Amino acid sequence: MSILAERERSRSPLIGAAELAEFGDLPAPTPHTEAELVALMGLLTVTKSRIETVTIGHSRDADSLAAAEAFAAAWEARGGRVLASVDWPETAASWLRPARRLTAEAPDAWVVAAAPLGFAQLARRLRHSTDWDPARTFAFASLRDSRLPALAGPDTLHGLRGATTDGGAWHVRHRWVMS
Repeated sequence: MSILAERERSRSPLIGAAELAEFGDLPAPTPHTEAELVALMGLLTVTKSRIETVTIGHSRDADSLAAAEAFAAAWEARGGRVLASVDWPETAASWLRPARRLTAEAPDAWVVAAAPLGFAQLARRLRHSTDWDPARTFAFASLRDSRLPALAGPDTLHGLRGATTDGGAWHVRHRWVMS
């Protein structure tokens, strides 16, 4: 490994103030819809998915918490297991603690209800410090923001999938959010 690659690998994944300023104001989460919850459940239960256990991650705002709780209730009602529910603030010193808690149980999938900024920060830490896989991560519509892949960094979110408020689906392909 080159010295430059090693330096880049060990660098803090935090988003700096100057970098954040380039993205403008990011939206706060809004209440989830029933169609969104049904679509999210559908993404996790497609034929041959074999997803039985999930860990749920969410921002600390009321709408993200409500979405996480609604998903947990629906998931458990269909016989699935929630291994953990992890929350995080919108700003943190390193994001390492929530990243480790989110990945500690080795779930089949992760489900996220969050604000874009906090999740971008957490996703950077997840990719930098854990074995988290965005392709095994499913999100509510609050993360369907075209700026999110760039904010999180190159290919940090590649494979992330989610539901739209009207019951559709979206996914991240490299630096694009596709519906």
